[in-house]
Amino acid sequence: MFSSYTIQLWQSPQRRQNGLLRFIKVFPIPLICVIEMDYEALLERGLSKIPEKAIKSSKYETPQTESSVIGAKTVIYNFKEVAQRLNRNPNHLLKFMVRELATSGTLEEMRATLQGRFAKEALDDLIVRYIKAYVLCASCNKPDTKLVREDRLTFIACEVCGAKNPAKTLM
Repeated sequence: MFSSYTIQLWQSPQRRQNGLLRFIKVFPIPLICVIEMDYEALLERGLSKIPEKAIKSSKYETPQTESSVIGAKTVIYNFKEVAQRLNRNPNHLLKFMVRELATSGTLEEMRATLQGRFAKEALDDLIVRYIKAYVLCASCNKPDTKLVREDRLTFIACEVCGAKNPAKTLM
């Protein structure tokens, strides 16, 4: 004999003289009707719907900056390469760094120039903070995201799990 679940359905309340009265009807449902497929078929079906990026596990490495201090300026030589590895617009990354360092900066060809003397460790720490705020997905912690702007709001849209999380807007 099949095991069964019971489902309780509430009928609409019937009015009586002394108040409301509710009726409960119980229907047995055989378990075989609920699960028609075997475990292997369900597993194959579920695995086929997972995106390939979600299955692939790769160690994400934070890009390191190549910088030097020249007089009162700091030059980051591989700035566009860092932005490209993060899959972000170099102007957005520069705007974040300029605001966090409370200085001014310019973007020239492959490098960025910041007003002030900043250590390589401080710049690398800023890159890590940028990654946590604007690159990594809050749901699955994967770096396969893109920034999507809707009206005046900015969202981090994950290409792996499909999550869409708000991000701080840089003005």
